[in-house]
Amino acid sequence: MGEEYTSFRKRSDRATRLQRHQASPGRKFSSGLKEWVIMVVSVFAVMSLLNLFVFNISMVKGHSMQPTLYEGERLFINKIALAFERPKRGDVIVLHDPSSGPSRKEYLVKRVVAIPGDVVEVRDHKLYINGKPGEEPYVDTVIEDEDFAPVTVGKDQFFVMGDNRHAGASKDSRYFGAVPLDLIVGRVSFIWWPLSKIHAL
Repeated sequence: MGEEYTSFRKRSDRATRLQRHQASPGRKFSSGLKEWVIMVVSVFAVMSLLNLFVFNISMVKGHSMQPTLYEGERLFINKIALAFERPKRGDVIVLHDPSSGPSRKEYLVKRVVAIPGDVVEVRDHKLYINGKPGEEPYVDTVIEDEDFAPVTVGKDQFFVMGDNRHAGASKDSRYFGAVPLDLIVGRVSFIWWPLSKIHAL
């Protein structure tokens, strides 16, 4: 009697599993769709958080950073780096455009040439930092715009310039002054497109 009952129970369990396995296609589709939606929403949420706090992808517009960067190149922007280290002289950064007027852009890509406490000036069409000529291996010409008198960079501010030093080629701190830290979005880590130009900055 006990063996017969056990055998019957096993057959019943197999039948139940078979019925579940042969569930209607509509229920399978609904379950699959739900899992797919959950996955897409999760990926979107994670990417949004990463984009907000960790990194960003940006495209170069304009010619103010030539010959280092050219229009259409894609950049990887490290945003979390600013939480551990402030921008240094020579860093290429992305910042919110602090200027106003019809020529204002949402973002600018510039190079930090002077940090808080530095005295920056342009004399005889050359950049000077704290009275010494700035080391700028990334430029291909002298500064063709007008010289300017020594300026001391304030606390939590950074003096930025474009690498393109031809006349009128870059709207930067010579135009809108030193940039406060809270306007800096992140540091440009490397060019990632086109593939032929991939390299760190």
